[in-house]
Amino acid sequence: MFLPAGSQDETGQQINNRFHAYEIFGTVTKRRNFEAISTPVVEYAETFTNQYAGMALQSMLKWFNREGEIEVLRPDWTTAVARALVNQPPSQLKWCYQGSVYRSDKDGMESRQAGIEIVHTPVFLGESECLLTAVNFLRELSISEYVIELGHTGIFEELTAPLHLSPAQLEKLRQAMHDKRKDEVLHLASESGSERAAEELTNLVDAFGSLEVIEVYEKHWKSNHRLVEIIQHLKKLAQLLSDCGVDEILVDLGRVKNLPYYCGTMFRGYLKDNGATCFSGGRYDKLYEQFDEQISAVGLAFDVDVLSDKLPFGKEQEKICLVASEESHAYAEELRKKYTGRIVDIRYALHDSDRADYDQIVDVTKLNKEDKVVDK
Repeated sequence: MFLPAGSQDETGQQINNRFHAYEIFGTVTKRRNFEAISTPVVEYAETFTNQYAGMALQSMLKWFNREGEIEVLRPDWTTAVARALVNQPPSQLKWCYQGSVYRSDKDGMESRQAGIEIVHTPVFLGESECLLTAVNFLRELSISEYVIELGHTGIFEELTAPLHLSPAQLEKLRQAMHDKRKDEVLHLASESGSERAAEELTNLVDAFGSLEVIEVYEKHWKSNHRLVEIIQHLKKLAQLLSDCGVDEILVDLGRVKNLPYYCGTMFRGYLKDNGATCFSGGRYDKLYEQFDEQISAVGLAFDVDVLSDKLPFGKEQEKICLVASEESHAYAEELRKKYTGRIVDIRYALHDSDRADYDQIVDVTKLNKEDKVVDK
């Protein structure tokens, strides 16, 4: 049978690598005092489409239940975890999860993730722990060629606050900034009637690169207390990462939020060889307002599919074939214990074409009611 678009079968090493990544993630997060959490794969659409989460229903895999309500396959872990944590004691600050999200606007409908969420924690401490957990995890996976990028939602919000733009115009401007379309940014920002603001936002499209960008804009915005505060916060995070051995750190001062609930520092990790995003996240305090809670919250999610593709293939284990029969099967099963750390297969017959698949072939036969082993 054919599969729906976006679905795929998987075999072998790809699956093994993913299991390995999940196992390492579990070890790292346990050592760093994270508590595991899991949420149902089926949720109400309203959990994700309300004004606080702000996700588009069109991209979700959805259906009507018997009561006529819309249910969806989990499209986002952060929102689901936030819903679950409202009922958890506030004494536990650090949470981790593993599992899939489902979206129809991606190449594959299912994306495997592993992520962390930190709540009720001072801003710098929470963001630092997120980023350093990411560094720890990547090191444990033996992935060293990556870049961490920092941004902040407050820059765009501060520069657009004085503009007389409708919500629709502001959203178009945000999308143009996200897509780094300078001409479109200039055109939309100019509708506010402020040439200076339009020029500032247009220049911000190119305000990304090494940490020298921070130094330039710290001087450029010296008369704006809010922007200087943001710049200095990013500078502190970058210094911490550098002190902890991260070689390459970038900033993107023109970056805007791609999910409505982000409300502060944002970060992403890129693999250097192909530019793939291996993790992303940020601050999302406002997401808890839908539950009438004021909670400091920050988190990030790893793309386990991207990471799995980068893991080195493990050393091939020696493969043993025990050629047995119905009568000698029990003895062959017992014989497995002899081959510790190796792959052992039991077959009743072995064709010549299959022999090349094994490093060693052992005949287990019955003779005078005594089991004998003959290496071949």
